[in-house]
Amino acid sequence: MTPSSTLRFEREEADGRGRLLAIGEAGVAELTYRIEGDRLIATHTGVPPSMEGRGVGTALIERLYELVTERGLKVVPACSFVRVKMGRRPEWRAVLAA
Repeated sequence: MTPSSTLRFEREEADGRGRLLAIGEAGVAELTYRIEGDRLIATHTGVPPSMEGRGVGTALIERLYELVTERGLKVVPACSFVRVKMGRRPEWRAVLAA
């Protein structure tokens, strides 16, 4: 079973700031961001210890990728987790800001 099949995902956004949530029985993980022009700055990824090691952070980045491709944005990975993970997949690297 993949993390995506056992989690509910939500997005909250207002005033140029937002967060992606992964909600499950073990807790809530989040990826926060802000939007400036055509760039989405990924500022923080937080996964509680009860959800670590299950691919939840990666599942949040998958939702981030979907969001930026829908909107035609580029990602500025201010969060080190986002920077490392997005650097590992060619399709994700394609949406990184130069």
